[in-house]
Amino acid sequence: MRDRMADLTLSERHLASVLMQDYPIAGLQSITELAQAAHVSTPTVVRMARKLGFDGFSALQEALRAEISDQIKKPISKLDEISGEDQAAHKLYRFAAAVFRNLHETLARIDESEFDAVAALLADPSRAIFIEGGRITRSNADYLFNHMQIIRPGVTALGRSPGIWPQFLLDMDTSSVLVLFDIRRYESDLLKLAKLAKARGCRIVLFTDQWGSPIGQLADHSFHGLVEAPSSWDSTIALMLLIEALIAEVQTRLAGESRTRIEQLESMFTATRMFRDFN
Repeated sequence: MRDRMADLTLSERHLASVLMQDYPIAGLQSITELAQAAHVSTPTVVRMARKLGFDGFSALQEALRAEISDQIKKPISKLDEISGEDQAAHKLYRFAAAVFRNLHETLARIDESEFDAVAALLADPSRAIFIEGGRITRSNADYLFNHMQIIRPGVTALGRSPGIWPQFLLDMDTSSVLVLFDIRRYESDLLKLAKLAKARGCRIVLFTDQWGSPIGQLADHSFHGLVEAPSSWDSTIALMLLIEALIAEVQTRLAGESRTRIEQLESMFTATRMFRDFN
């Protein structure tokens, strides 16, 4: 829908907007109910489905059901699919090929203005930044935190336990940015956190998969990285590409400030002999 938005009429764009606001659930109701919710005619629903490449609304719904099935698929069930893949190439190269496809498709879907807007938020020294990830994506969140905290002040990692999140929420307001990572088997605790932060006026940046975490309905900015891989677990390499690109852009925007902080940090490392000096 995002890719074809420019090809849609005004009524069809409004319909697409209604679908994306409650995606994918909105598309599972009857054609009459969906048309009424979007204040369009049922023929408009059919026309939009055909413009998206489907034979009609029922075919679009089948695709939505397939997406929901993929979203809730348990990791172990993916092993059955992997066993049927081409075994000619070594598994290392099959995995790499899947990752390269993910990178390519992720970049093809990125809105450059969205990337720039998030970079501007993260580089704004007047904004406090809070970062958290899920069970699998916490390492991505930690990576972003470790680098952002070096580049600029006012960056906080929320921590492992949801029980301590309320004390961080106290410090969130309209000048704050909450960066969340949430891929399929989406985590209810993160959704609750997003709702509470949104209620305090906090801006939300979401890193998610191609299907989209429910947090997307609350997020001001969202990045969708493809995560499918020949493994029981999803790959977050495409998300890491976006993270590292954002880190580089934020450092460029804060070149003077970040240089000073890094120099001071290196001096502290030297003073504490944390790292061995080979000079």
